[in-house]
Amino acid sequence: MRSVAIVVFPGVQALDVAGPVDVFAEANGFLPKGDGYAVTLVGTEAGPFRASNGMQFVADITLDQTAERYDYVFVAGGPLLPVQPANSLLSRWLVVMARRADAIGSICTGAFALGHAGLLNGKRVTTHWQNAPVLAEQFPDASVEYDRIFLRDGTLVTSAGVTAGIDLALALVAEDHGSNIALLVAKRLVVVAQRQGGQSQFSPYLNAAEPGSPIAKVQAHVMANISESFTVERLASVAGMSERNFARQFAQAAKMTPHEFVEGARIDAARNLLEGTDKPLKTIAFDCGFGSPDRMRLVFLKRMGLTPAQYRASFHADETPFPGA
Repeated sequence: MRSVAIVVFPGVQALDVAGPVDVFAEANGFLPKGDGYAVTLVGTEAGPFRASNGMQFVADITLDQTAERYDYVFVAGGPLLPVQPANSLLSRWLVVMARRADAIGSICTGAFALGHAGLLNGKRVTTHWQNAPVLAEQFPDASVEYDRIFLRDGTLVTSAGVTAGIDLALALVAEDHGSNIALLVAKRLVVVAQRQGGQSQFSPYLNAAEPGSPIAKVQAHVMANISESFTVERLASVAGMSERNFARQFAQAAKMTPHEFVEGARIDAARNLLEGTDKPLKTIAFDCGFGSPDRMRLVFLKRMGLTPAQYRASFHADETPFPGA
């Protein structure tokens, strides 16, 4: 049996816990007895306590009652973790467990607890797209990748928000027992075994600047004229700045270069058309400033990990969302 410890606490996101637990529990049903997973919920304090959705949780044990090691150790997320101070007891426990576990990681904003313990330093990590900029700011020694569903860097494994914990757990089941078992579990849970693309398919891709600022004016200009071409010279002129000063201030405000913003804006515009219209890919590519379907395809593959056609197949809105409606 592989031992799995999941840290829970008052205000934990219930699905961050239930998703991975159900994956491991379902995997046990397809594996020989004694060859599956034994999951323990480890509380930062004795329960019962409430999750963020009001559900009552009771941990199996508390931090001071745990075994000397677990094969996998995870910290679940919670909406308040990004703004809460470090839990020194939890940080010390995580440092000890990280030396002994085969893998240590987080679901969603649980990454902040790992950061407080110093476990993200020098590592590639991810978290919920909405909290990724804050994680990068709080822990600058980590390399935060904003658009990943889950990520492994050595023994450190991190996932994006909420349901991405299911993807992470399925990936671990595939590593341990093969992709066929992971697929059986995914079918049982009625989820896809491996989602295509990153978090940007579920989130606003762009960081908006301060309203009324020159940078916000440039962003609005790009979105209003998305089919046109943009140079740094043109955008600096819209902002009323020199090219050098504009590029510096834009990167500081938007957390990306002007080129990255324009490319992201084109992706967002194309996503809207792919989801809500039946326009041909060639028309969408022209209307969104890519110039050609081939160029749009390359940008989508680079930034999202899937093609425009794959995106449309996954996210196009039908007129009747429920069969028979």
